[in-house]
Amino acid sequence: MRNLDEHTITQAVLARNAQPDNERLREIMTSLVQHLHAFARETHLTEAEWETGIEFLTAVGQICTPQRQEFILLSDTLGLSTLVTAQNHKKPEGCTEATVFGPFHVQGAPSFDLGADISTGLPGTPWFVKGQVRDIHGAPVPHAVIEVWQADEAGFYDVQKPAGVAGDYQGRAVLQADAYGHYHFKTIVPECYPIPHDGPVGKMLEALNRHPWRPAHLHFMIVSPDHERLVTHVFREGGEYLDSDAVFGVRSSLIAEWQRHEPGTDPYGNPIDQLFYTLDFDFVLNPRSR
Repeated sequence: MRNLDEHTITQAVLARNAQPDNERLREIMTSLVQHLHAFARETHLTEAEWETGIEFLTAVGQICTPQRQEFILLSDTLGLSTLVTAQNHKKPEGCTEATVFGPFHVQGAPSFDLGADISTGLPGTPWFVKGQVRDIHGAPVPHAVIEVWQADEAGFYDVQKPAGVAGDYQGRAVLQADAYGHYHFKTIVPECYPIPHDGPVGKMLEALNRHPWRPAHLHFMIVSPDHERLVTHVFREGGEYLDSDAVFGVRSSLIAEWQRHEPGTDPYGNPIDQLFYTLDFDFVLNPRSR
């Protein structure tokens, strides 16, 4: 194929890509090429703008580490993560809604017994969290595996802290619900925080006059053999940024009251000399397709 121009290049690329063994790959690449070329035509993309885009994507890749996933951050801030989540997690009414995974989940979080303090030494206001995991019919889901992770009172995750400052796996835990689907644990109240904005995604947000803040929340991932995996958050009622979350992750059904309590006795019957909060939140899982 020689002498291709702006009118013939798209069909030439599609023809060249038409023979993969993987049919789904062919479908995705066909659509990708068509949309990319249409974008360039619609915007009359200049060479300088194309170079800037390549430099931006290169910088996104270069800043990625095992502790920082800038491409997920980019996907989140462009709304792509929410779009993919929404398309792939359509659930019957009554099921807990899924939301974005986020860039701060890490593998290998420690296991804790129910009732344990999972904050692992993080300073902050005590927070007692409990609830039940049920199915769509209201029956308890026994022994569901529940993974939680969170920011601290300063708005940082453990992986964002310098080596030697952060303890291993702070504010992260894997728990198992009891035979009746109940779970409970102690931690500290997380605060709202800015997503990492010292890299290329932050520069993009600044250029768009967008803020980088997320509302306060607690991450959950719940797994049960007979149900679809649930990845979600629980947000704080009345918190900041609920209507302008930088990664478009808020769902009204995931906003709950974090109840404040004066010093006295904690939910486990122990004396406590500082104010504390409680959260009671149930999760409803969707059955796994057979």
